[in-house]
Amino acid sequence: MNDKTDQLEKLNKKLKKSENIQRVITDIVILSAGLVMLATAYHFEKTGHITVADIVISVIAMMSSFGPTAALSALSNNLNQTLASGNRVLNLLAEEPVVMDVESNVEVPDEDIRISNVTFAYPEDKKEEKPILKNFSLDIRKNTIHGILGRSGCGKSTLLKLLMRFYETDSGSVSYGTRNVNEIDTGHLRNHISYVTQETFLFQDTIENNIKVTKADATREEVIEAAKKAAIHDFIDSLPQGYDTKLGELGDSVSGGERQRIGIARAFLHDAKTILLDEPTSNIDSLNEGIILKSLLEERKDKTIVLVSHRKSTMSIVDEVTQM
Repeated sequence: MNDKTDQLEKLNKKLKKSENIQRVITDIVILSAGLVMLATAYHFEKTGHITVADIVISVIAMMSSFGPTAALSALSNNLNQTLASGNRVLNLLAEEPVVMDVESNVEVPDEDIRISNVTFAYPEDKKEEKPILKNFSLDIRKNTIHGILGRSGCGKSTLLKLLMRFYETDSGSVSYGTRNVNEIDTGHLRNHISYVTQETFLFQDTIENNIKVTKADATREEVIEAAKKAAIHDFIDSLPQGYDTKLGELGDSVSGGERQRIGIARAFLHDAKTILLDEPTSNIDSLNEGIILKSLLEERKDKTIVLVSHRKSTMSIVDEVTQM
């Protein structure tokens, strides 16, 4: 990153130097033309061909005409920035998904989740052969709360992304019952799962609509119930406009813990058969953590919950723990 930054600074200095030289040359040309016009007009005034008023008008008109010329002299630098911006847009349009969606009639079976001998490395790490998961296996029994405990960077979050099929494994398999995740219809898979990420993304809209992202037709009562389970209702209720309070861009108007609890409220509102929680209480105090864990216990009936955390306290409600 430092090398790229140094290269960018050198390129910017080169562009600025070129722009300054062009500006100086343009100003000299304009000033010289003005002096020539003034001298010529003065000569004609002396010979009686024009008046002093004509001198003033002609010099001003000529100097004003150089506006487009000055703009043209800066075109090269502006064009460089325009082309660079255009390239970024074209590169974005040319992006292809890392994993193509599966369109099939195969639904997610309500069975155990099996991760068998999975090896996986992110695309940028493949050349260096640095797999984040290597021959990893795990069985998650249905209708249980399974905890995954480990330090940052050990692959806990990656494991959840593989369960969501955001990536495909390099080797091994991820299966729901007897069905490989690569066979299951992607739309049905995502609808079957409530996924709470470490970073909750909020939109510039009301708190209610931000929670209703997972269920657009939810009633206000359902939203309030989900917010209570996520220990965010009291905070929302204390706001002057309550659930109609508009959030800033990306949720900048609320704290990290409040964003996280709104994300958890989304999961409770979705009410999916499988719930994946990635560090759901990392930005929350112990009191609110206890409320959320209690709600998970109460909502666990007929649900498979995978709880990822580096905190041992979060594992207090799980049936089984896997140490990574």
